[in-house]
Amino acid sequence: MSSAIEFENISKQYRLGLVSTGTLSHDLNRFWQTKVLRREDPYLKVGEVNDRAHKGDSEYVWTLKGINFKVEQGDVVGIIGRNGAGKSTLLKLLSRVTAPTTGTIRARGRIASLLEVGTGFHPEMTGRENIYMNGAIMGMSRAEITRKLDGIVDFSGCERYLDTPVKRYSSGMTVRLGFAIAAHLEPEILVVDEVLAVGDAEFQKKAIGKMQDVSRGEGRTVLFVSHNMGAVKNLCKTGVLLENGMIRNTGNVNEIVDEYLTQNQNISQTDFNQNNYRRGNGIIKIKKLQYSDSSGNVTSTFRVGQEVFFKIAFDINKPLDGVIESYIDIGINNENSHRVAWLSSKIFKKSLDYDKKELIIKIPQMMLNQGSYDVNLHCATNLGVSDLLQNVGHFEVIFNDFFKTGVDIPDSQGSSILNFEVV
Repeated sequence: MSSAIEFENISKQYRLGLVSTGTLSHDLNRFWQTKVLRREDPYLKVGEVNDRAHKGDSEYVWTLKGINFKVEQGDVVGIIGRNGAGKSTLLKLLSRVTAPTTGTIRARGRIASLLEVGTGFHPEMTGRENIYMNGAIMGMSRAEITRKLDGIVDFSGCERYLDTPVKRYSSGMTVRLGFAIAAHLEPEILVVDEVLAVGDAEFQKKAIGKMQDVSRGEGRTVLFVSHNMGAVKNLCKTGVLLENGMIRNTGNVNEIVDEYLTQNQNISQTDFNQNNYRRGNGIIKIKKLQYSDSSGNVTSTFRVGQEVFFKIAFDINKPLDGVIESYIDIGINNENSHRVAWLSSKIFKKSLDYDKKELIIKIPQMMLNQGSYDVNLHCATNLGVSDLLQNVGHFEVIFNDFFKTGVDIPDSQGSSILNFEVV
């Protein structure tokens, strides 16, 4: 079987906050070295991997570095990894939204992409006009598009608004129409980013069914990015795990998903002894934060509904004279820095255990929705703030088919989940 897509030594570099190299002298030097002397770009030799959780020293960041793998024709590949791992960048390179800094991508056949809400749409044009425009871009004749128009409109459920400018559409309507166009115009390669999370549960189920039909029934190639591990396992045969812009592993999708769920075991505890960005009187200082599951495995990736433990170690650095009560708070913020949960030992009216010097908080069911979360830690006594550490912890939640229906709750529908039934 021939390869539909080949990634050969693909890398992508950005300079933070700047377009091009940022200075005229650097631009001229790059032009002289690459165009005149035919040498390697001198600015490719610097830079750091893209670890979003830590502040680096370099202005240059490799969002992807040394990507090599092949996708066979008719394969359905799930690309997974933490936020910032390079998943969306990889799909944008394949879709030619941007060009790689180094390497070559070979793709055989037409590519239809659904990368972000509104991608490929002109907001002033109607839904009907955008369908014809997208088909023309893919090289289809007007007659071919007209034959498929009814199927596209029916699948999208936007018939009433077909002759309304797309700028009037909701994000859900835009995604529905965009996916319907991408799936029905018979591309050899279908590229779908996690924008399906914007759609409602009924549409997600229908979209995944359509991708199964495209791959299994029509033998077309699908690349799928999602944080919904249940959907990835259900739809894909092959998995690609990205970490900090590099391939950690590829192979059977079930094995790759399992590796993703446990990949953070070695980095799921943080020592704060060297942290200077803290404030408080220092009577009690937080020493370490660690996350674990019910089996004691140290990890920072959890499934919705999973039992979770937060263990906080602390030191007593000053005499406890006058200390009557003490407590530790955990503030959990989403990616937009909005507080979504607050845990505190103060609620149970127990002072900290000064002999054990640790606090364990058990969460029977993790009911935050899929996404990435940051942690603030606050320790106080009746004498005031003892220690305050902001954005010092990080963990991720994945859905993994919590309701056992094959349908998840889009992260656009809120940061928390209620465990419910339809009766």
